[in-house]
Amino acid sequence: MKFDLPAGRAQPRAARFVVATITAIVLSLLACWLLVILGTAVFPSTVGYAHFGFGDYGKFTIVGVLLACLAWPVMTLVSSEARRPFLLLTIIVTIVGLAPDAWIIYRGQSPEAVGILVVMHLALAVITYPALVVIAPQRAALRDSSLRTPASAERP
Repeated sequence: MKFDLPAGRAQPRAARFVVATITAIVLSLLACWLLVILGTAVFPSTVGYAHFGFGDYGKFTIVGVLLACLAWPVMTLVSSEARRPFLLLTIIVTIVGLAPDAWIIYRGQSPEAVGILVVMHLALAVITYPALVVIAPQRAALRDSSLRTPASAERP
């Protein structure tokens, strides 16, 4: 992993970042909604589970995805090759994000319902990471200002 502090020269374009963020949020909400529908169909005992209300998972989904999206430009500030460390960060945060699920299953919540929540967490990572790195890719950092354009190299 390379942490070379490209100082903003490798940031994704702002418009693409906004599109990637909106895409990640919308697709994540859609995925969670579909997983609740599928999960309650497969496990009818989970119908009415409190965490399956759109207001409940929706707010956590939006906050979590927004935080993940904000981490992408931060990672591009510290590395000119940010995809790999961002993937590692995504994996670590996803695993740590399962701690509340482990806690509620320990406290006696339905294993089927918690299993659906786990799949929802995994879906967010699978959607958000590629949305960011594909839609809003990191730009190549130019190390030498004379390499920017041939005309700028000729200027004194």
